[in-house]
Formats: sequence, C-alpha cells, structure tokens
Amino acid sequence: MASPQTGIEWTDRTWNPTTGCNKVSPGCQFCYAESVAHRFTNHFPTGFEFKVRRERLNQPKSWRAPSRIFVDSMSDLFHESMPLDYLQEIFEVMRECPRHVFQILTKREKRLAELAPRLTWPENVWLGVSVENQKYTRRIDVLREVPAHVRFLSCEPLLGPLDLDLTGIQWVITGGESGRKHRPIEEQWVLDIREQCREAGVAFFHKQWGGITPKSRGRLVEGQTYDEMPLAWAEHQARFMPTASI
Repeated sequence: MASPQTGIEWTDRTWNPTTGCNKVSPGCQFCYAESVAHRFTNHFPTGFEFKVRRERLNQPKSWRAPSRIFVDSMSDLFHESMPLDYLQEIFEVMRECPRHVFQILTKREKRLAELAPRLTWPENVWLGVSVENQKYTRRIDVLREVPAHVRFLSCEPLLGPLDLDLTGIQWVITGGESGRKHRPIEEQWVLDIREQCREAGVAFFHKQWGGITPKSRGRLVEGQTYDEMPLAWAEHQARFMPTASI
C-alpha cells in the first residue's frame, strides 16, 4: 500500500493531471478544491481556472505500490475545457498501470455521455458521478451507459433525501459537508441510502458527517463504521496485493 497521500478515506492517493474547475450544481457551492486553490496561490497562480498539468501526466507510473488513486480531486476530468486528445492520453496512462485502481468522479454527465464512447475503459478504471440531491439522480442514467468496470455514486455533500435506482451501480459513498459554511445533513437521509444499498446488494461507504471540519462529527452510523468497498477491490487486491488481507 502506498504511504498516505490524502485524507480522503476511500482512496490512497490523488493524481491531478488537470486542476481548476467551475461550479455546475448546488454541491459545488462551497467547493473544497477551490478553497485549497485560494489558500495555496503559489501552486495555483492563475486562480482556479481549468489548466492542463502535462508535467503530472506520468506520475502514476512512478508509484510502485498498488494503490487506489482518485483522479482529479482538484478538477473534473470531463470539464468542458478538457481536450479529448489529452483525456485519451490520461486513459492510456491508466491502462499502462494495471496495478493501480483509478477512481474518477464527475458532475458533468453531458460531457461524459459525449466522450465516453471515444475512450477505452480498462478494468482498473472506476467511474462515479456526484449526486447531492434528487434532481441530480439524472446523472446516474448516464453513468449506467458507460462501460466502466465499477460504477459508483458520491452523495457528498448530501443535501437532501435520495430515492435511488441502483441498477448497474456497485458502490455508494455518503458524506456531510464540512467547512465554516457547511450545510447540515440529516441522519435519516444516510440511513435511507444505507437501506437502499442493502436491498440492492451495493457496497455502502459513509465518509463523514461533516461540520466545521471533516472530522467534527465523526463517521459512525448507528455506532458502526461503514467502509464497504465494491467486490472488484478485493479481486484487485488478490491479484496485485496478495498479502493485503493477511
């Protein structure tokens, strides 16, 4: 396992072959990545506008230990300004690193629908969409059409109750918003999603309740930590990390 590179509980490392983004839905209102960019202006001299970071393209090739890698934690891989040829290069790097699992998360379902058929989807690429309230469950319908080995939902920040169709989905992550202006999450919203995952046989992962800081209210759901991962992760570990479960 790679040494810790991120505080995100469901991944091991982050890789940002692009940085910068813009707001497209309510979940973006208090964007964590944008606040980081504003704090570290030396790393983001042009603010938070979309920028190709070609110097980072081959980083995963140098990470020897098999890892879960969150792709573009500081951007969106399907941003409207993403050049198709560069996106295809990113996918080729992921294909060339089968020891890693690459976790992609997007809010841009229209661009995803446009570009997904023009990409090759290796088995180690997982794709998720953000679903912060019921209006944006429409993103799931697009996700279902993408031939990713694992399809997942990130319901963070969770801003309302969700009635989910989990057909073709292998993993659901829930989480409350954190930060000085965080919006509250209700326990029942999370309990309902957990129950829907149980009924559908889908792995359930609760990242945080949120608050002023991500860890303000902990992670327990009715006294239990939920760190479930899709079956594909155990299969990947058995192939590339045979001692991980010992």
